[in-house]
Amino acid sequence: MIVKEEFLNNLRQLFALNLYEVRIWTALLSRGVSTAGELSDIGNVPRSRAYDVLESLEKKGFVVMKLGKPIKYIAVEPGEVVERAKKLLVQVANMKVKKLGALKGTDVLNELTMLHKQGIQFVEPTDLSGALKGRHNVYTHLETMVKAAEKSVVLVTSAKGLMRKFEVLRPEFEKLKKKGVEIKVAASLGKDGGNVVKELTKYADVRTLNDINARFAIVDSKDLMFMVMDDNEVHPTYDVGVWVNTPYFAKALNGMFDLIWKGLPETKK
Repeated sequence: MIVKEEFLNNLRQLFALNLYEVRIWTALLSRGVSTAGELSDIGNVPRSRAYDVLESLEKKGFVVMKLGKPIKYIAVEPGEVVERAKKLLVQVANMKVKKLGALKGTDVLNELTMLHKQGIQFVEPTDLSGALKGRHNVYTHLETMVKAAEKSVVLVTSAKGLMRKFEVLRPEFEKLKKKGVEIKVAASLGKDGGNVVKELTKYADVRTLNDINARFAIVDSKDLMFMVMDDNEVHPTYDVGVWVNTPYFAKALNGMFDLIWKGLPETKK
């Protein structure tokens, strides 16, 4: 059996399998029914590991052990494997979420928080910066910034970026609105963003920005994040954001933004 390594690596990521598991599984799929020894030879997996790997695949619902001697294994139909893998993934995720949720207020979290507070005292202001690679990581950190806002949030983005960010930040905007945090959003508002803008105006002051193509966020005039590339020209995987904790520059940028803000047309609620 010849299976490309690229295909095997893709399966490993999709189904959360290790190398031996994915080799044994694909070997069994190519045979339908087979013994551990045969699968070991076909999949190039040490015989001493074959039974352990098959037991693991059986628990995950990828294979079924056939009754009789010698012991043989039957491949489960791939479509059914996908459904089983989805259910298992949800179960594992729910368990992990439950465990992490239970940490709130415990000694473990309190000790971690204390360690962080102690450590942050020794951090130089210039060290409070970082580069975020990939749009998912950029938005995750942006969400963390916005969540911590106490006074103000400034968000400048593109039309498409506005729709994506609103989907991520809406729950936080709702909370900030109740706390009285001022939220200003300036974006090149496209035709497709009408519904988003209508919803966003419930929580923020939204204005149209057509002359400047930029993406950045300022929180409480101290935390600044800016994206270094045009989101219309870069793949989400290669998007890059730079975060800096810099009251000096963030306050200055906020001041320049306010000058532009006054001249922007207001969006009707």
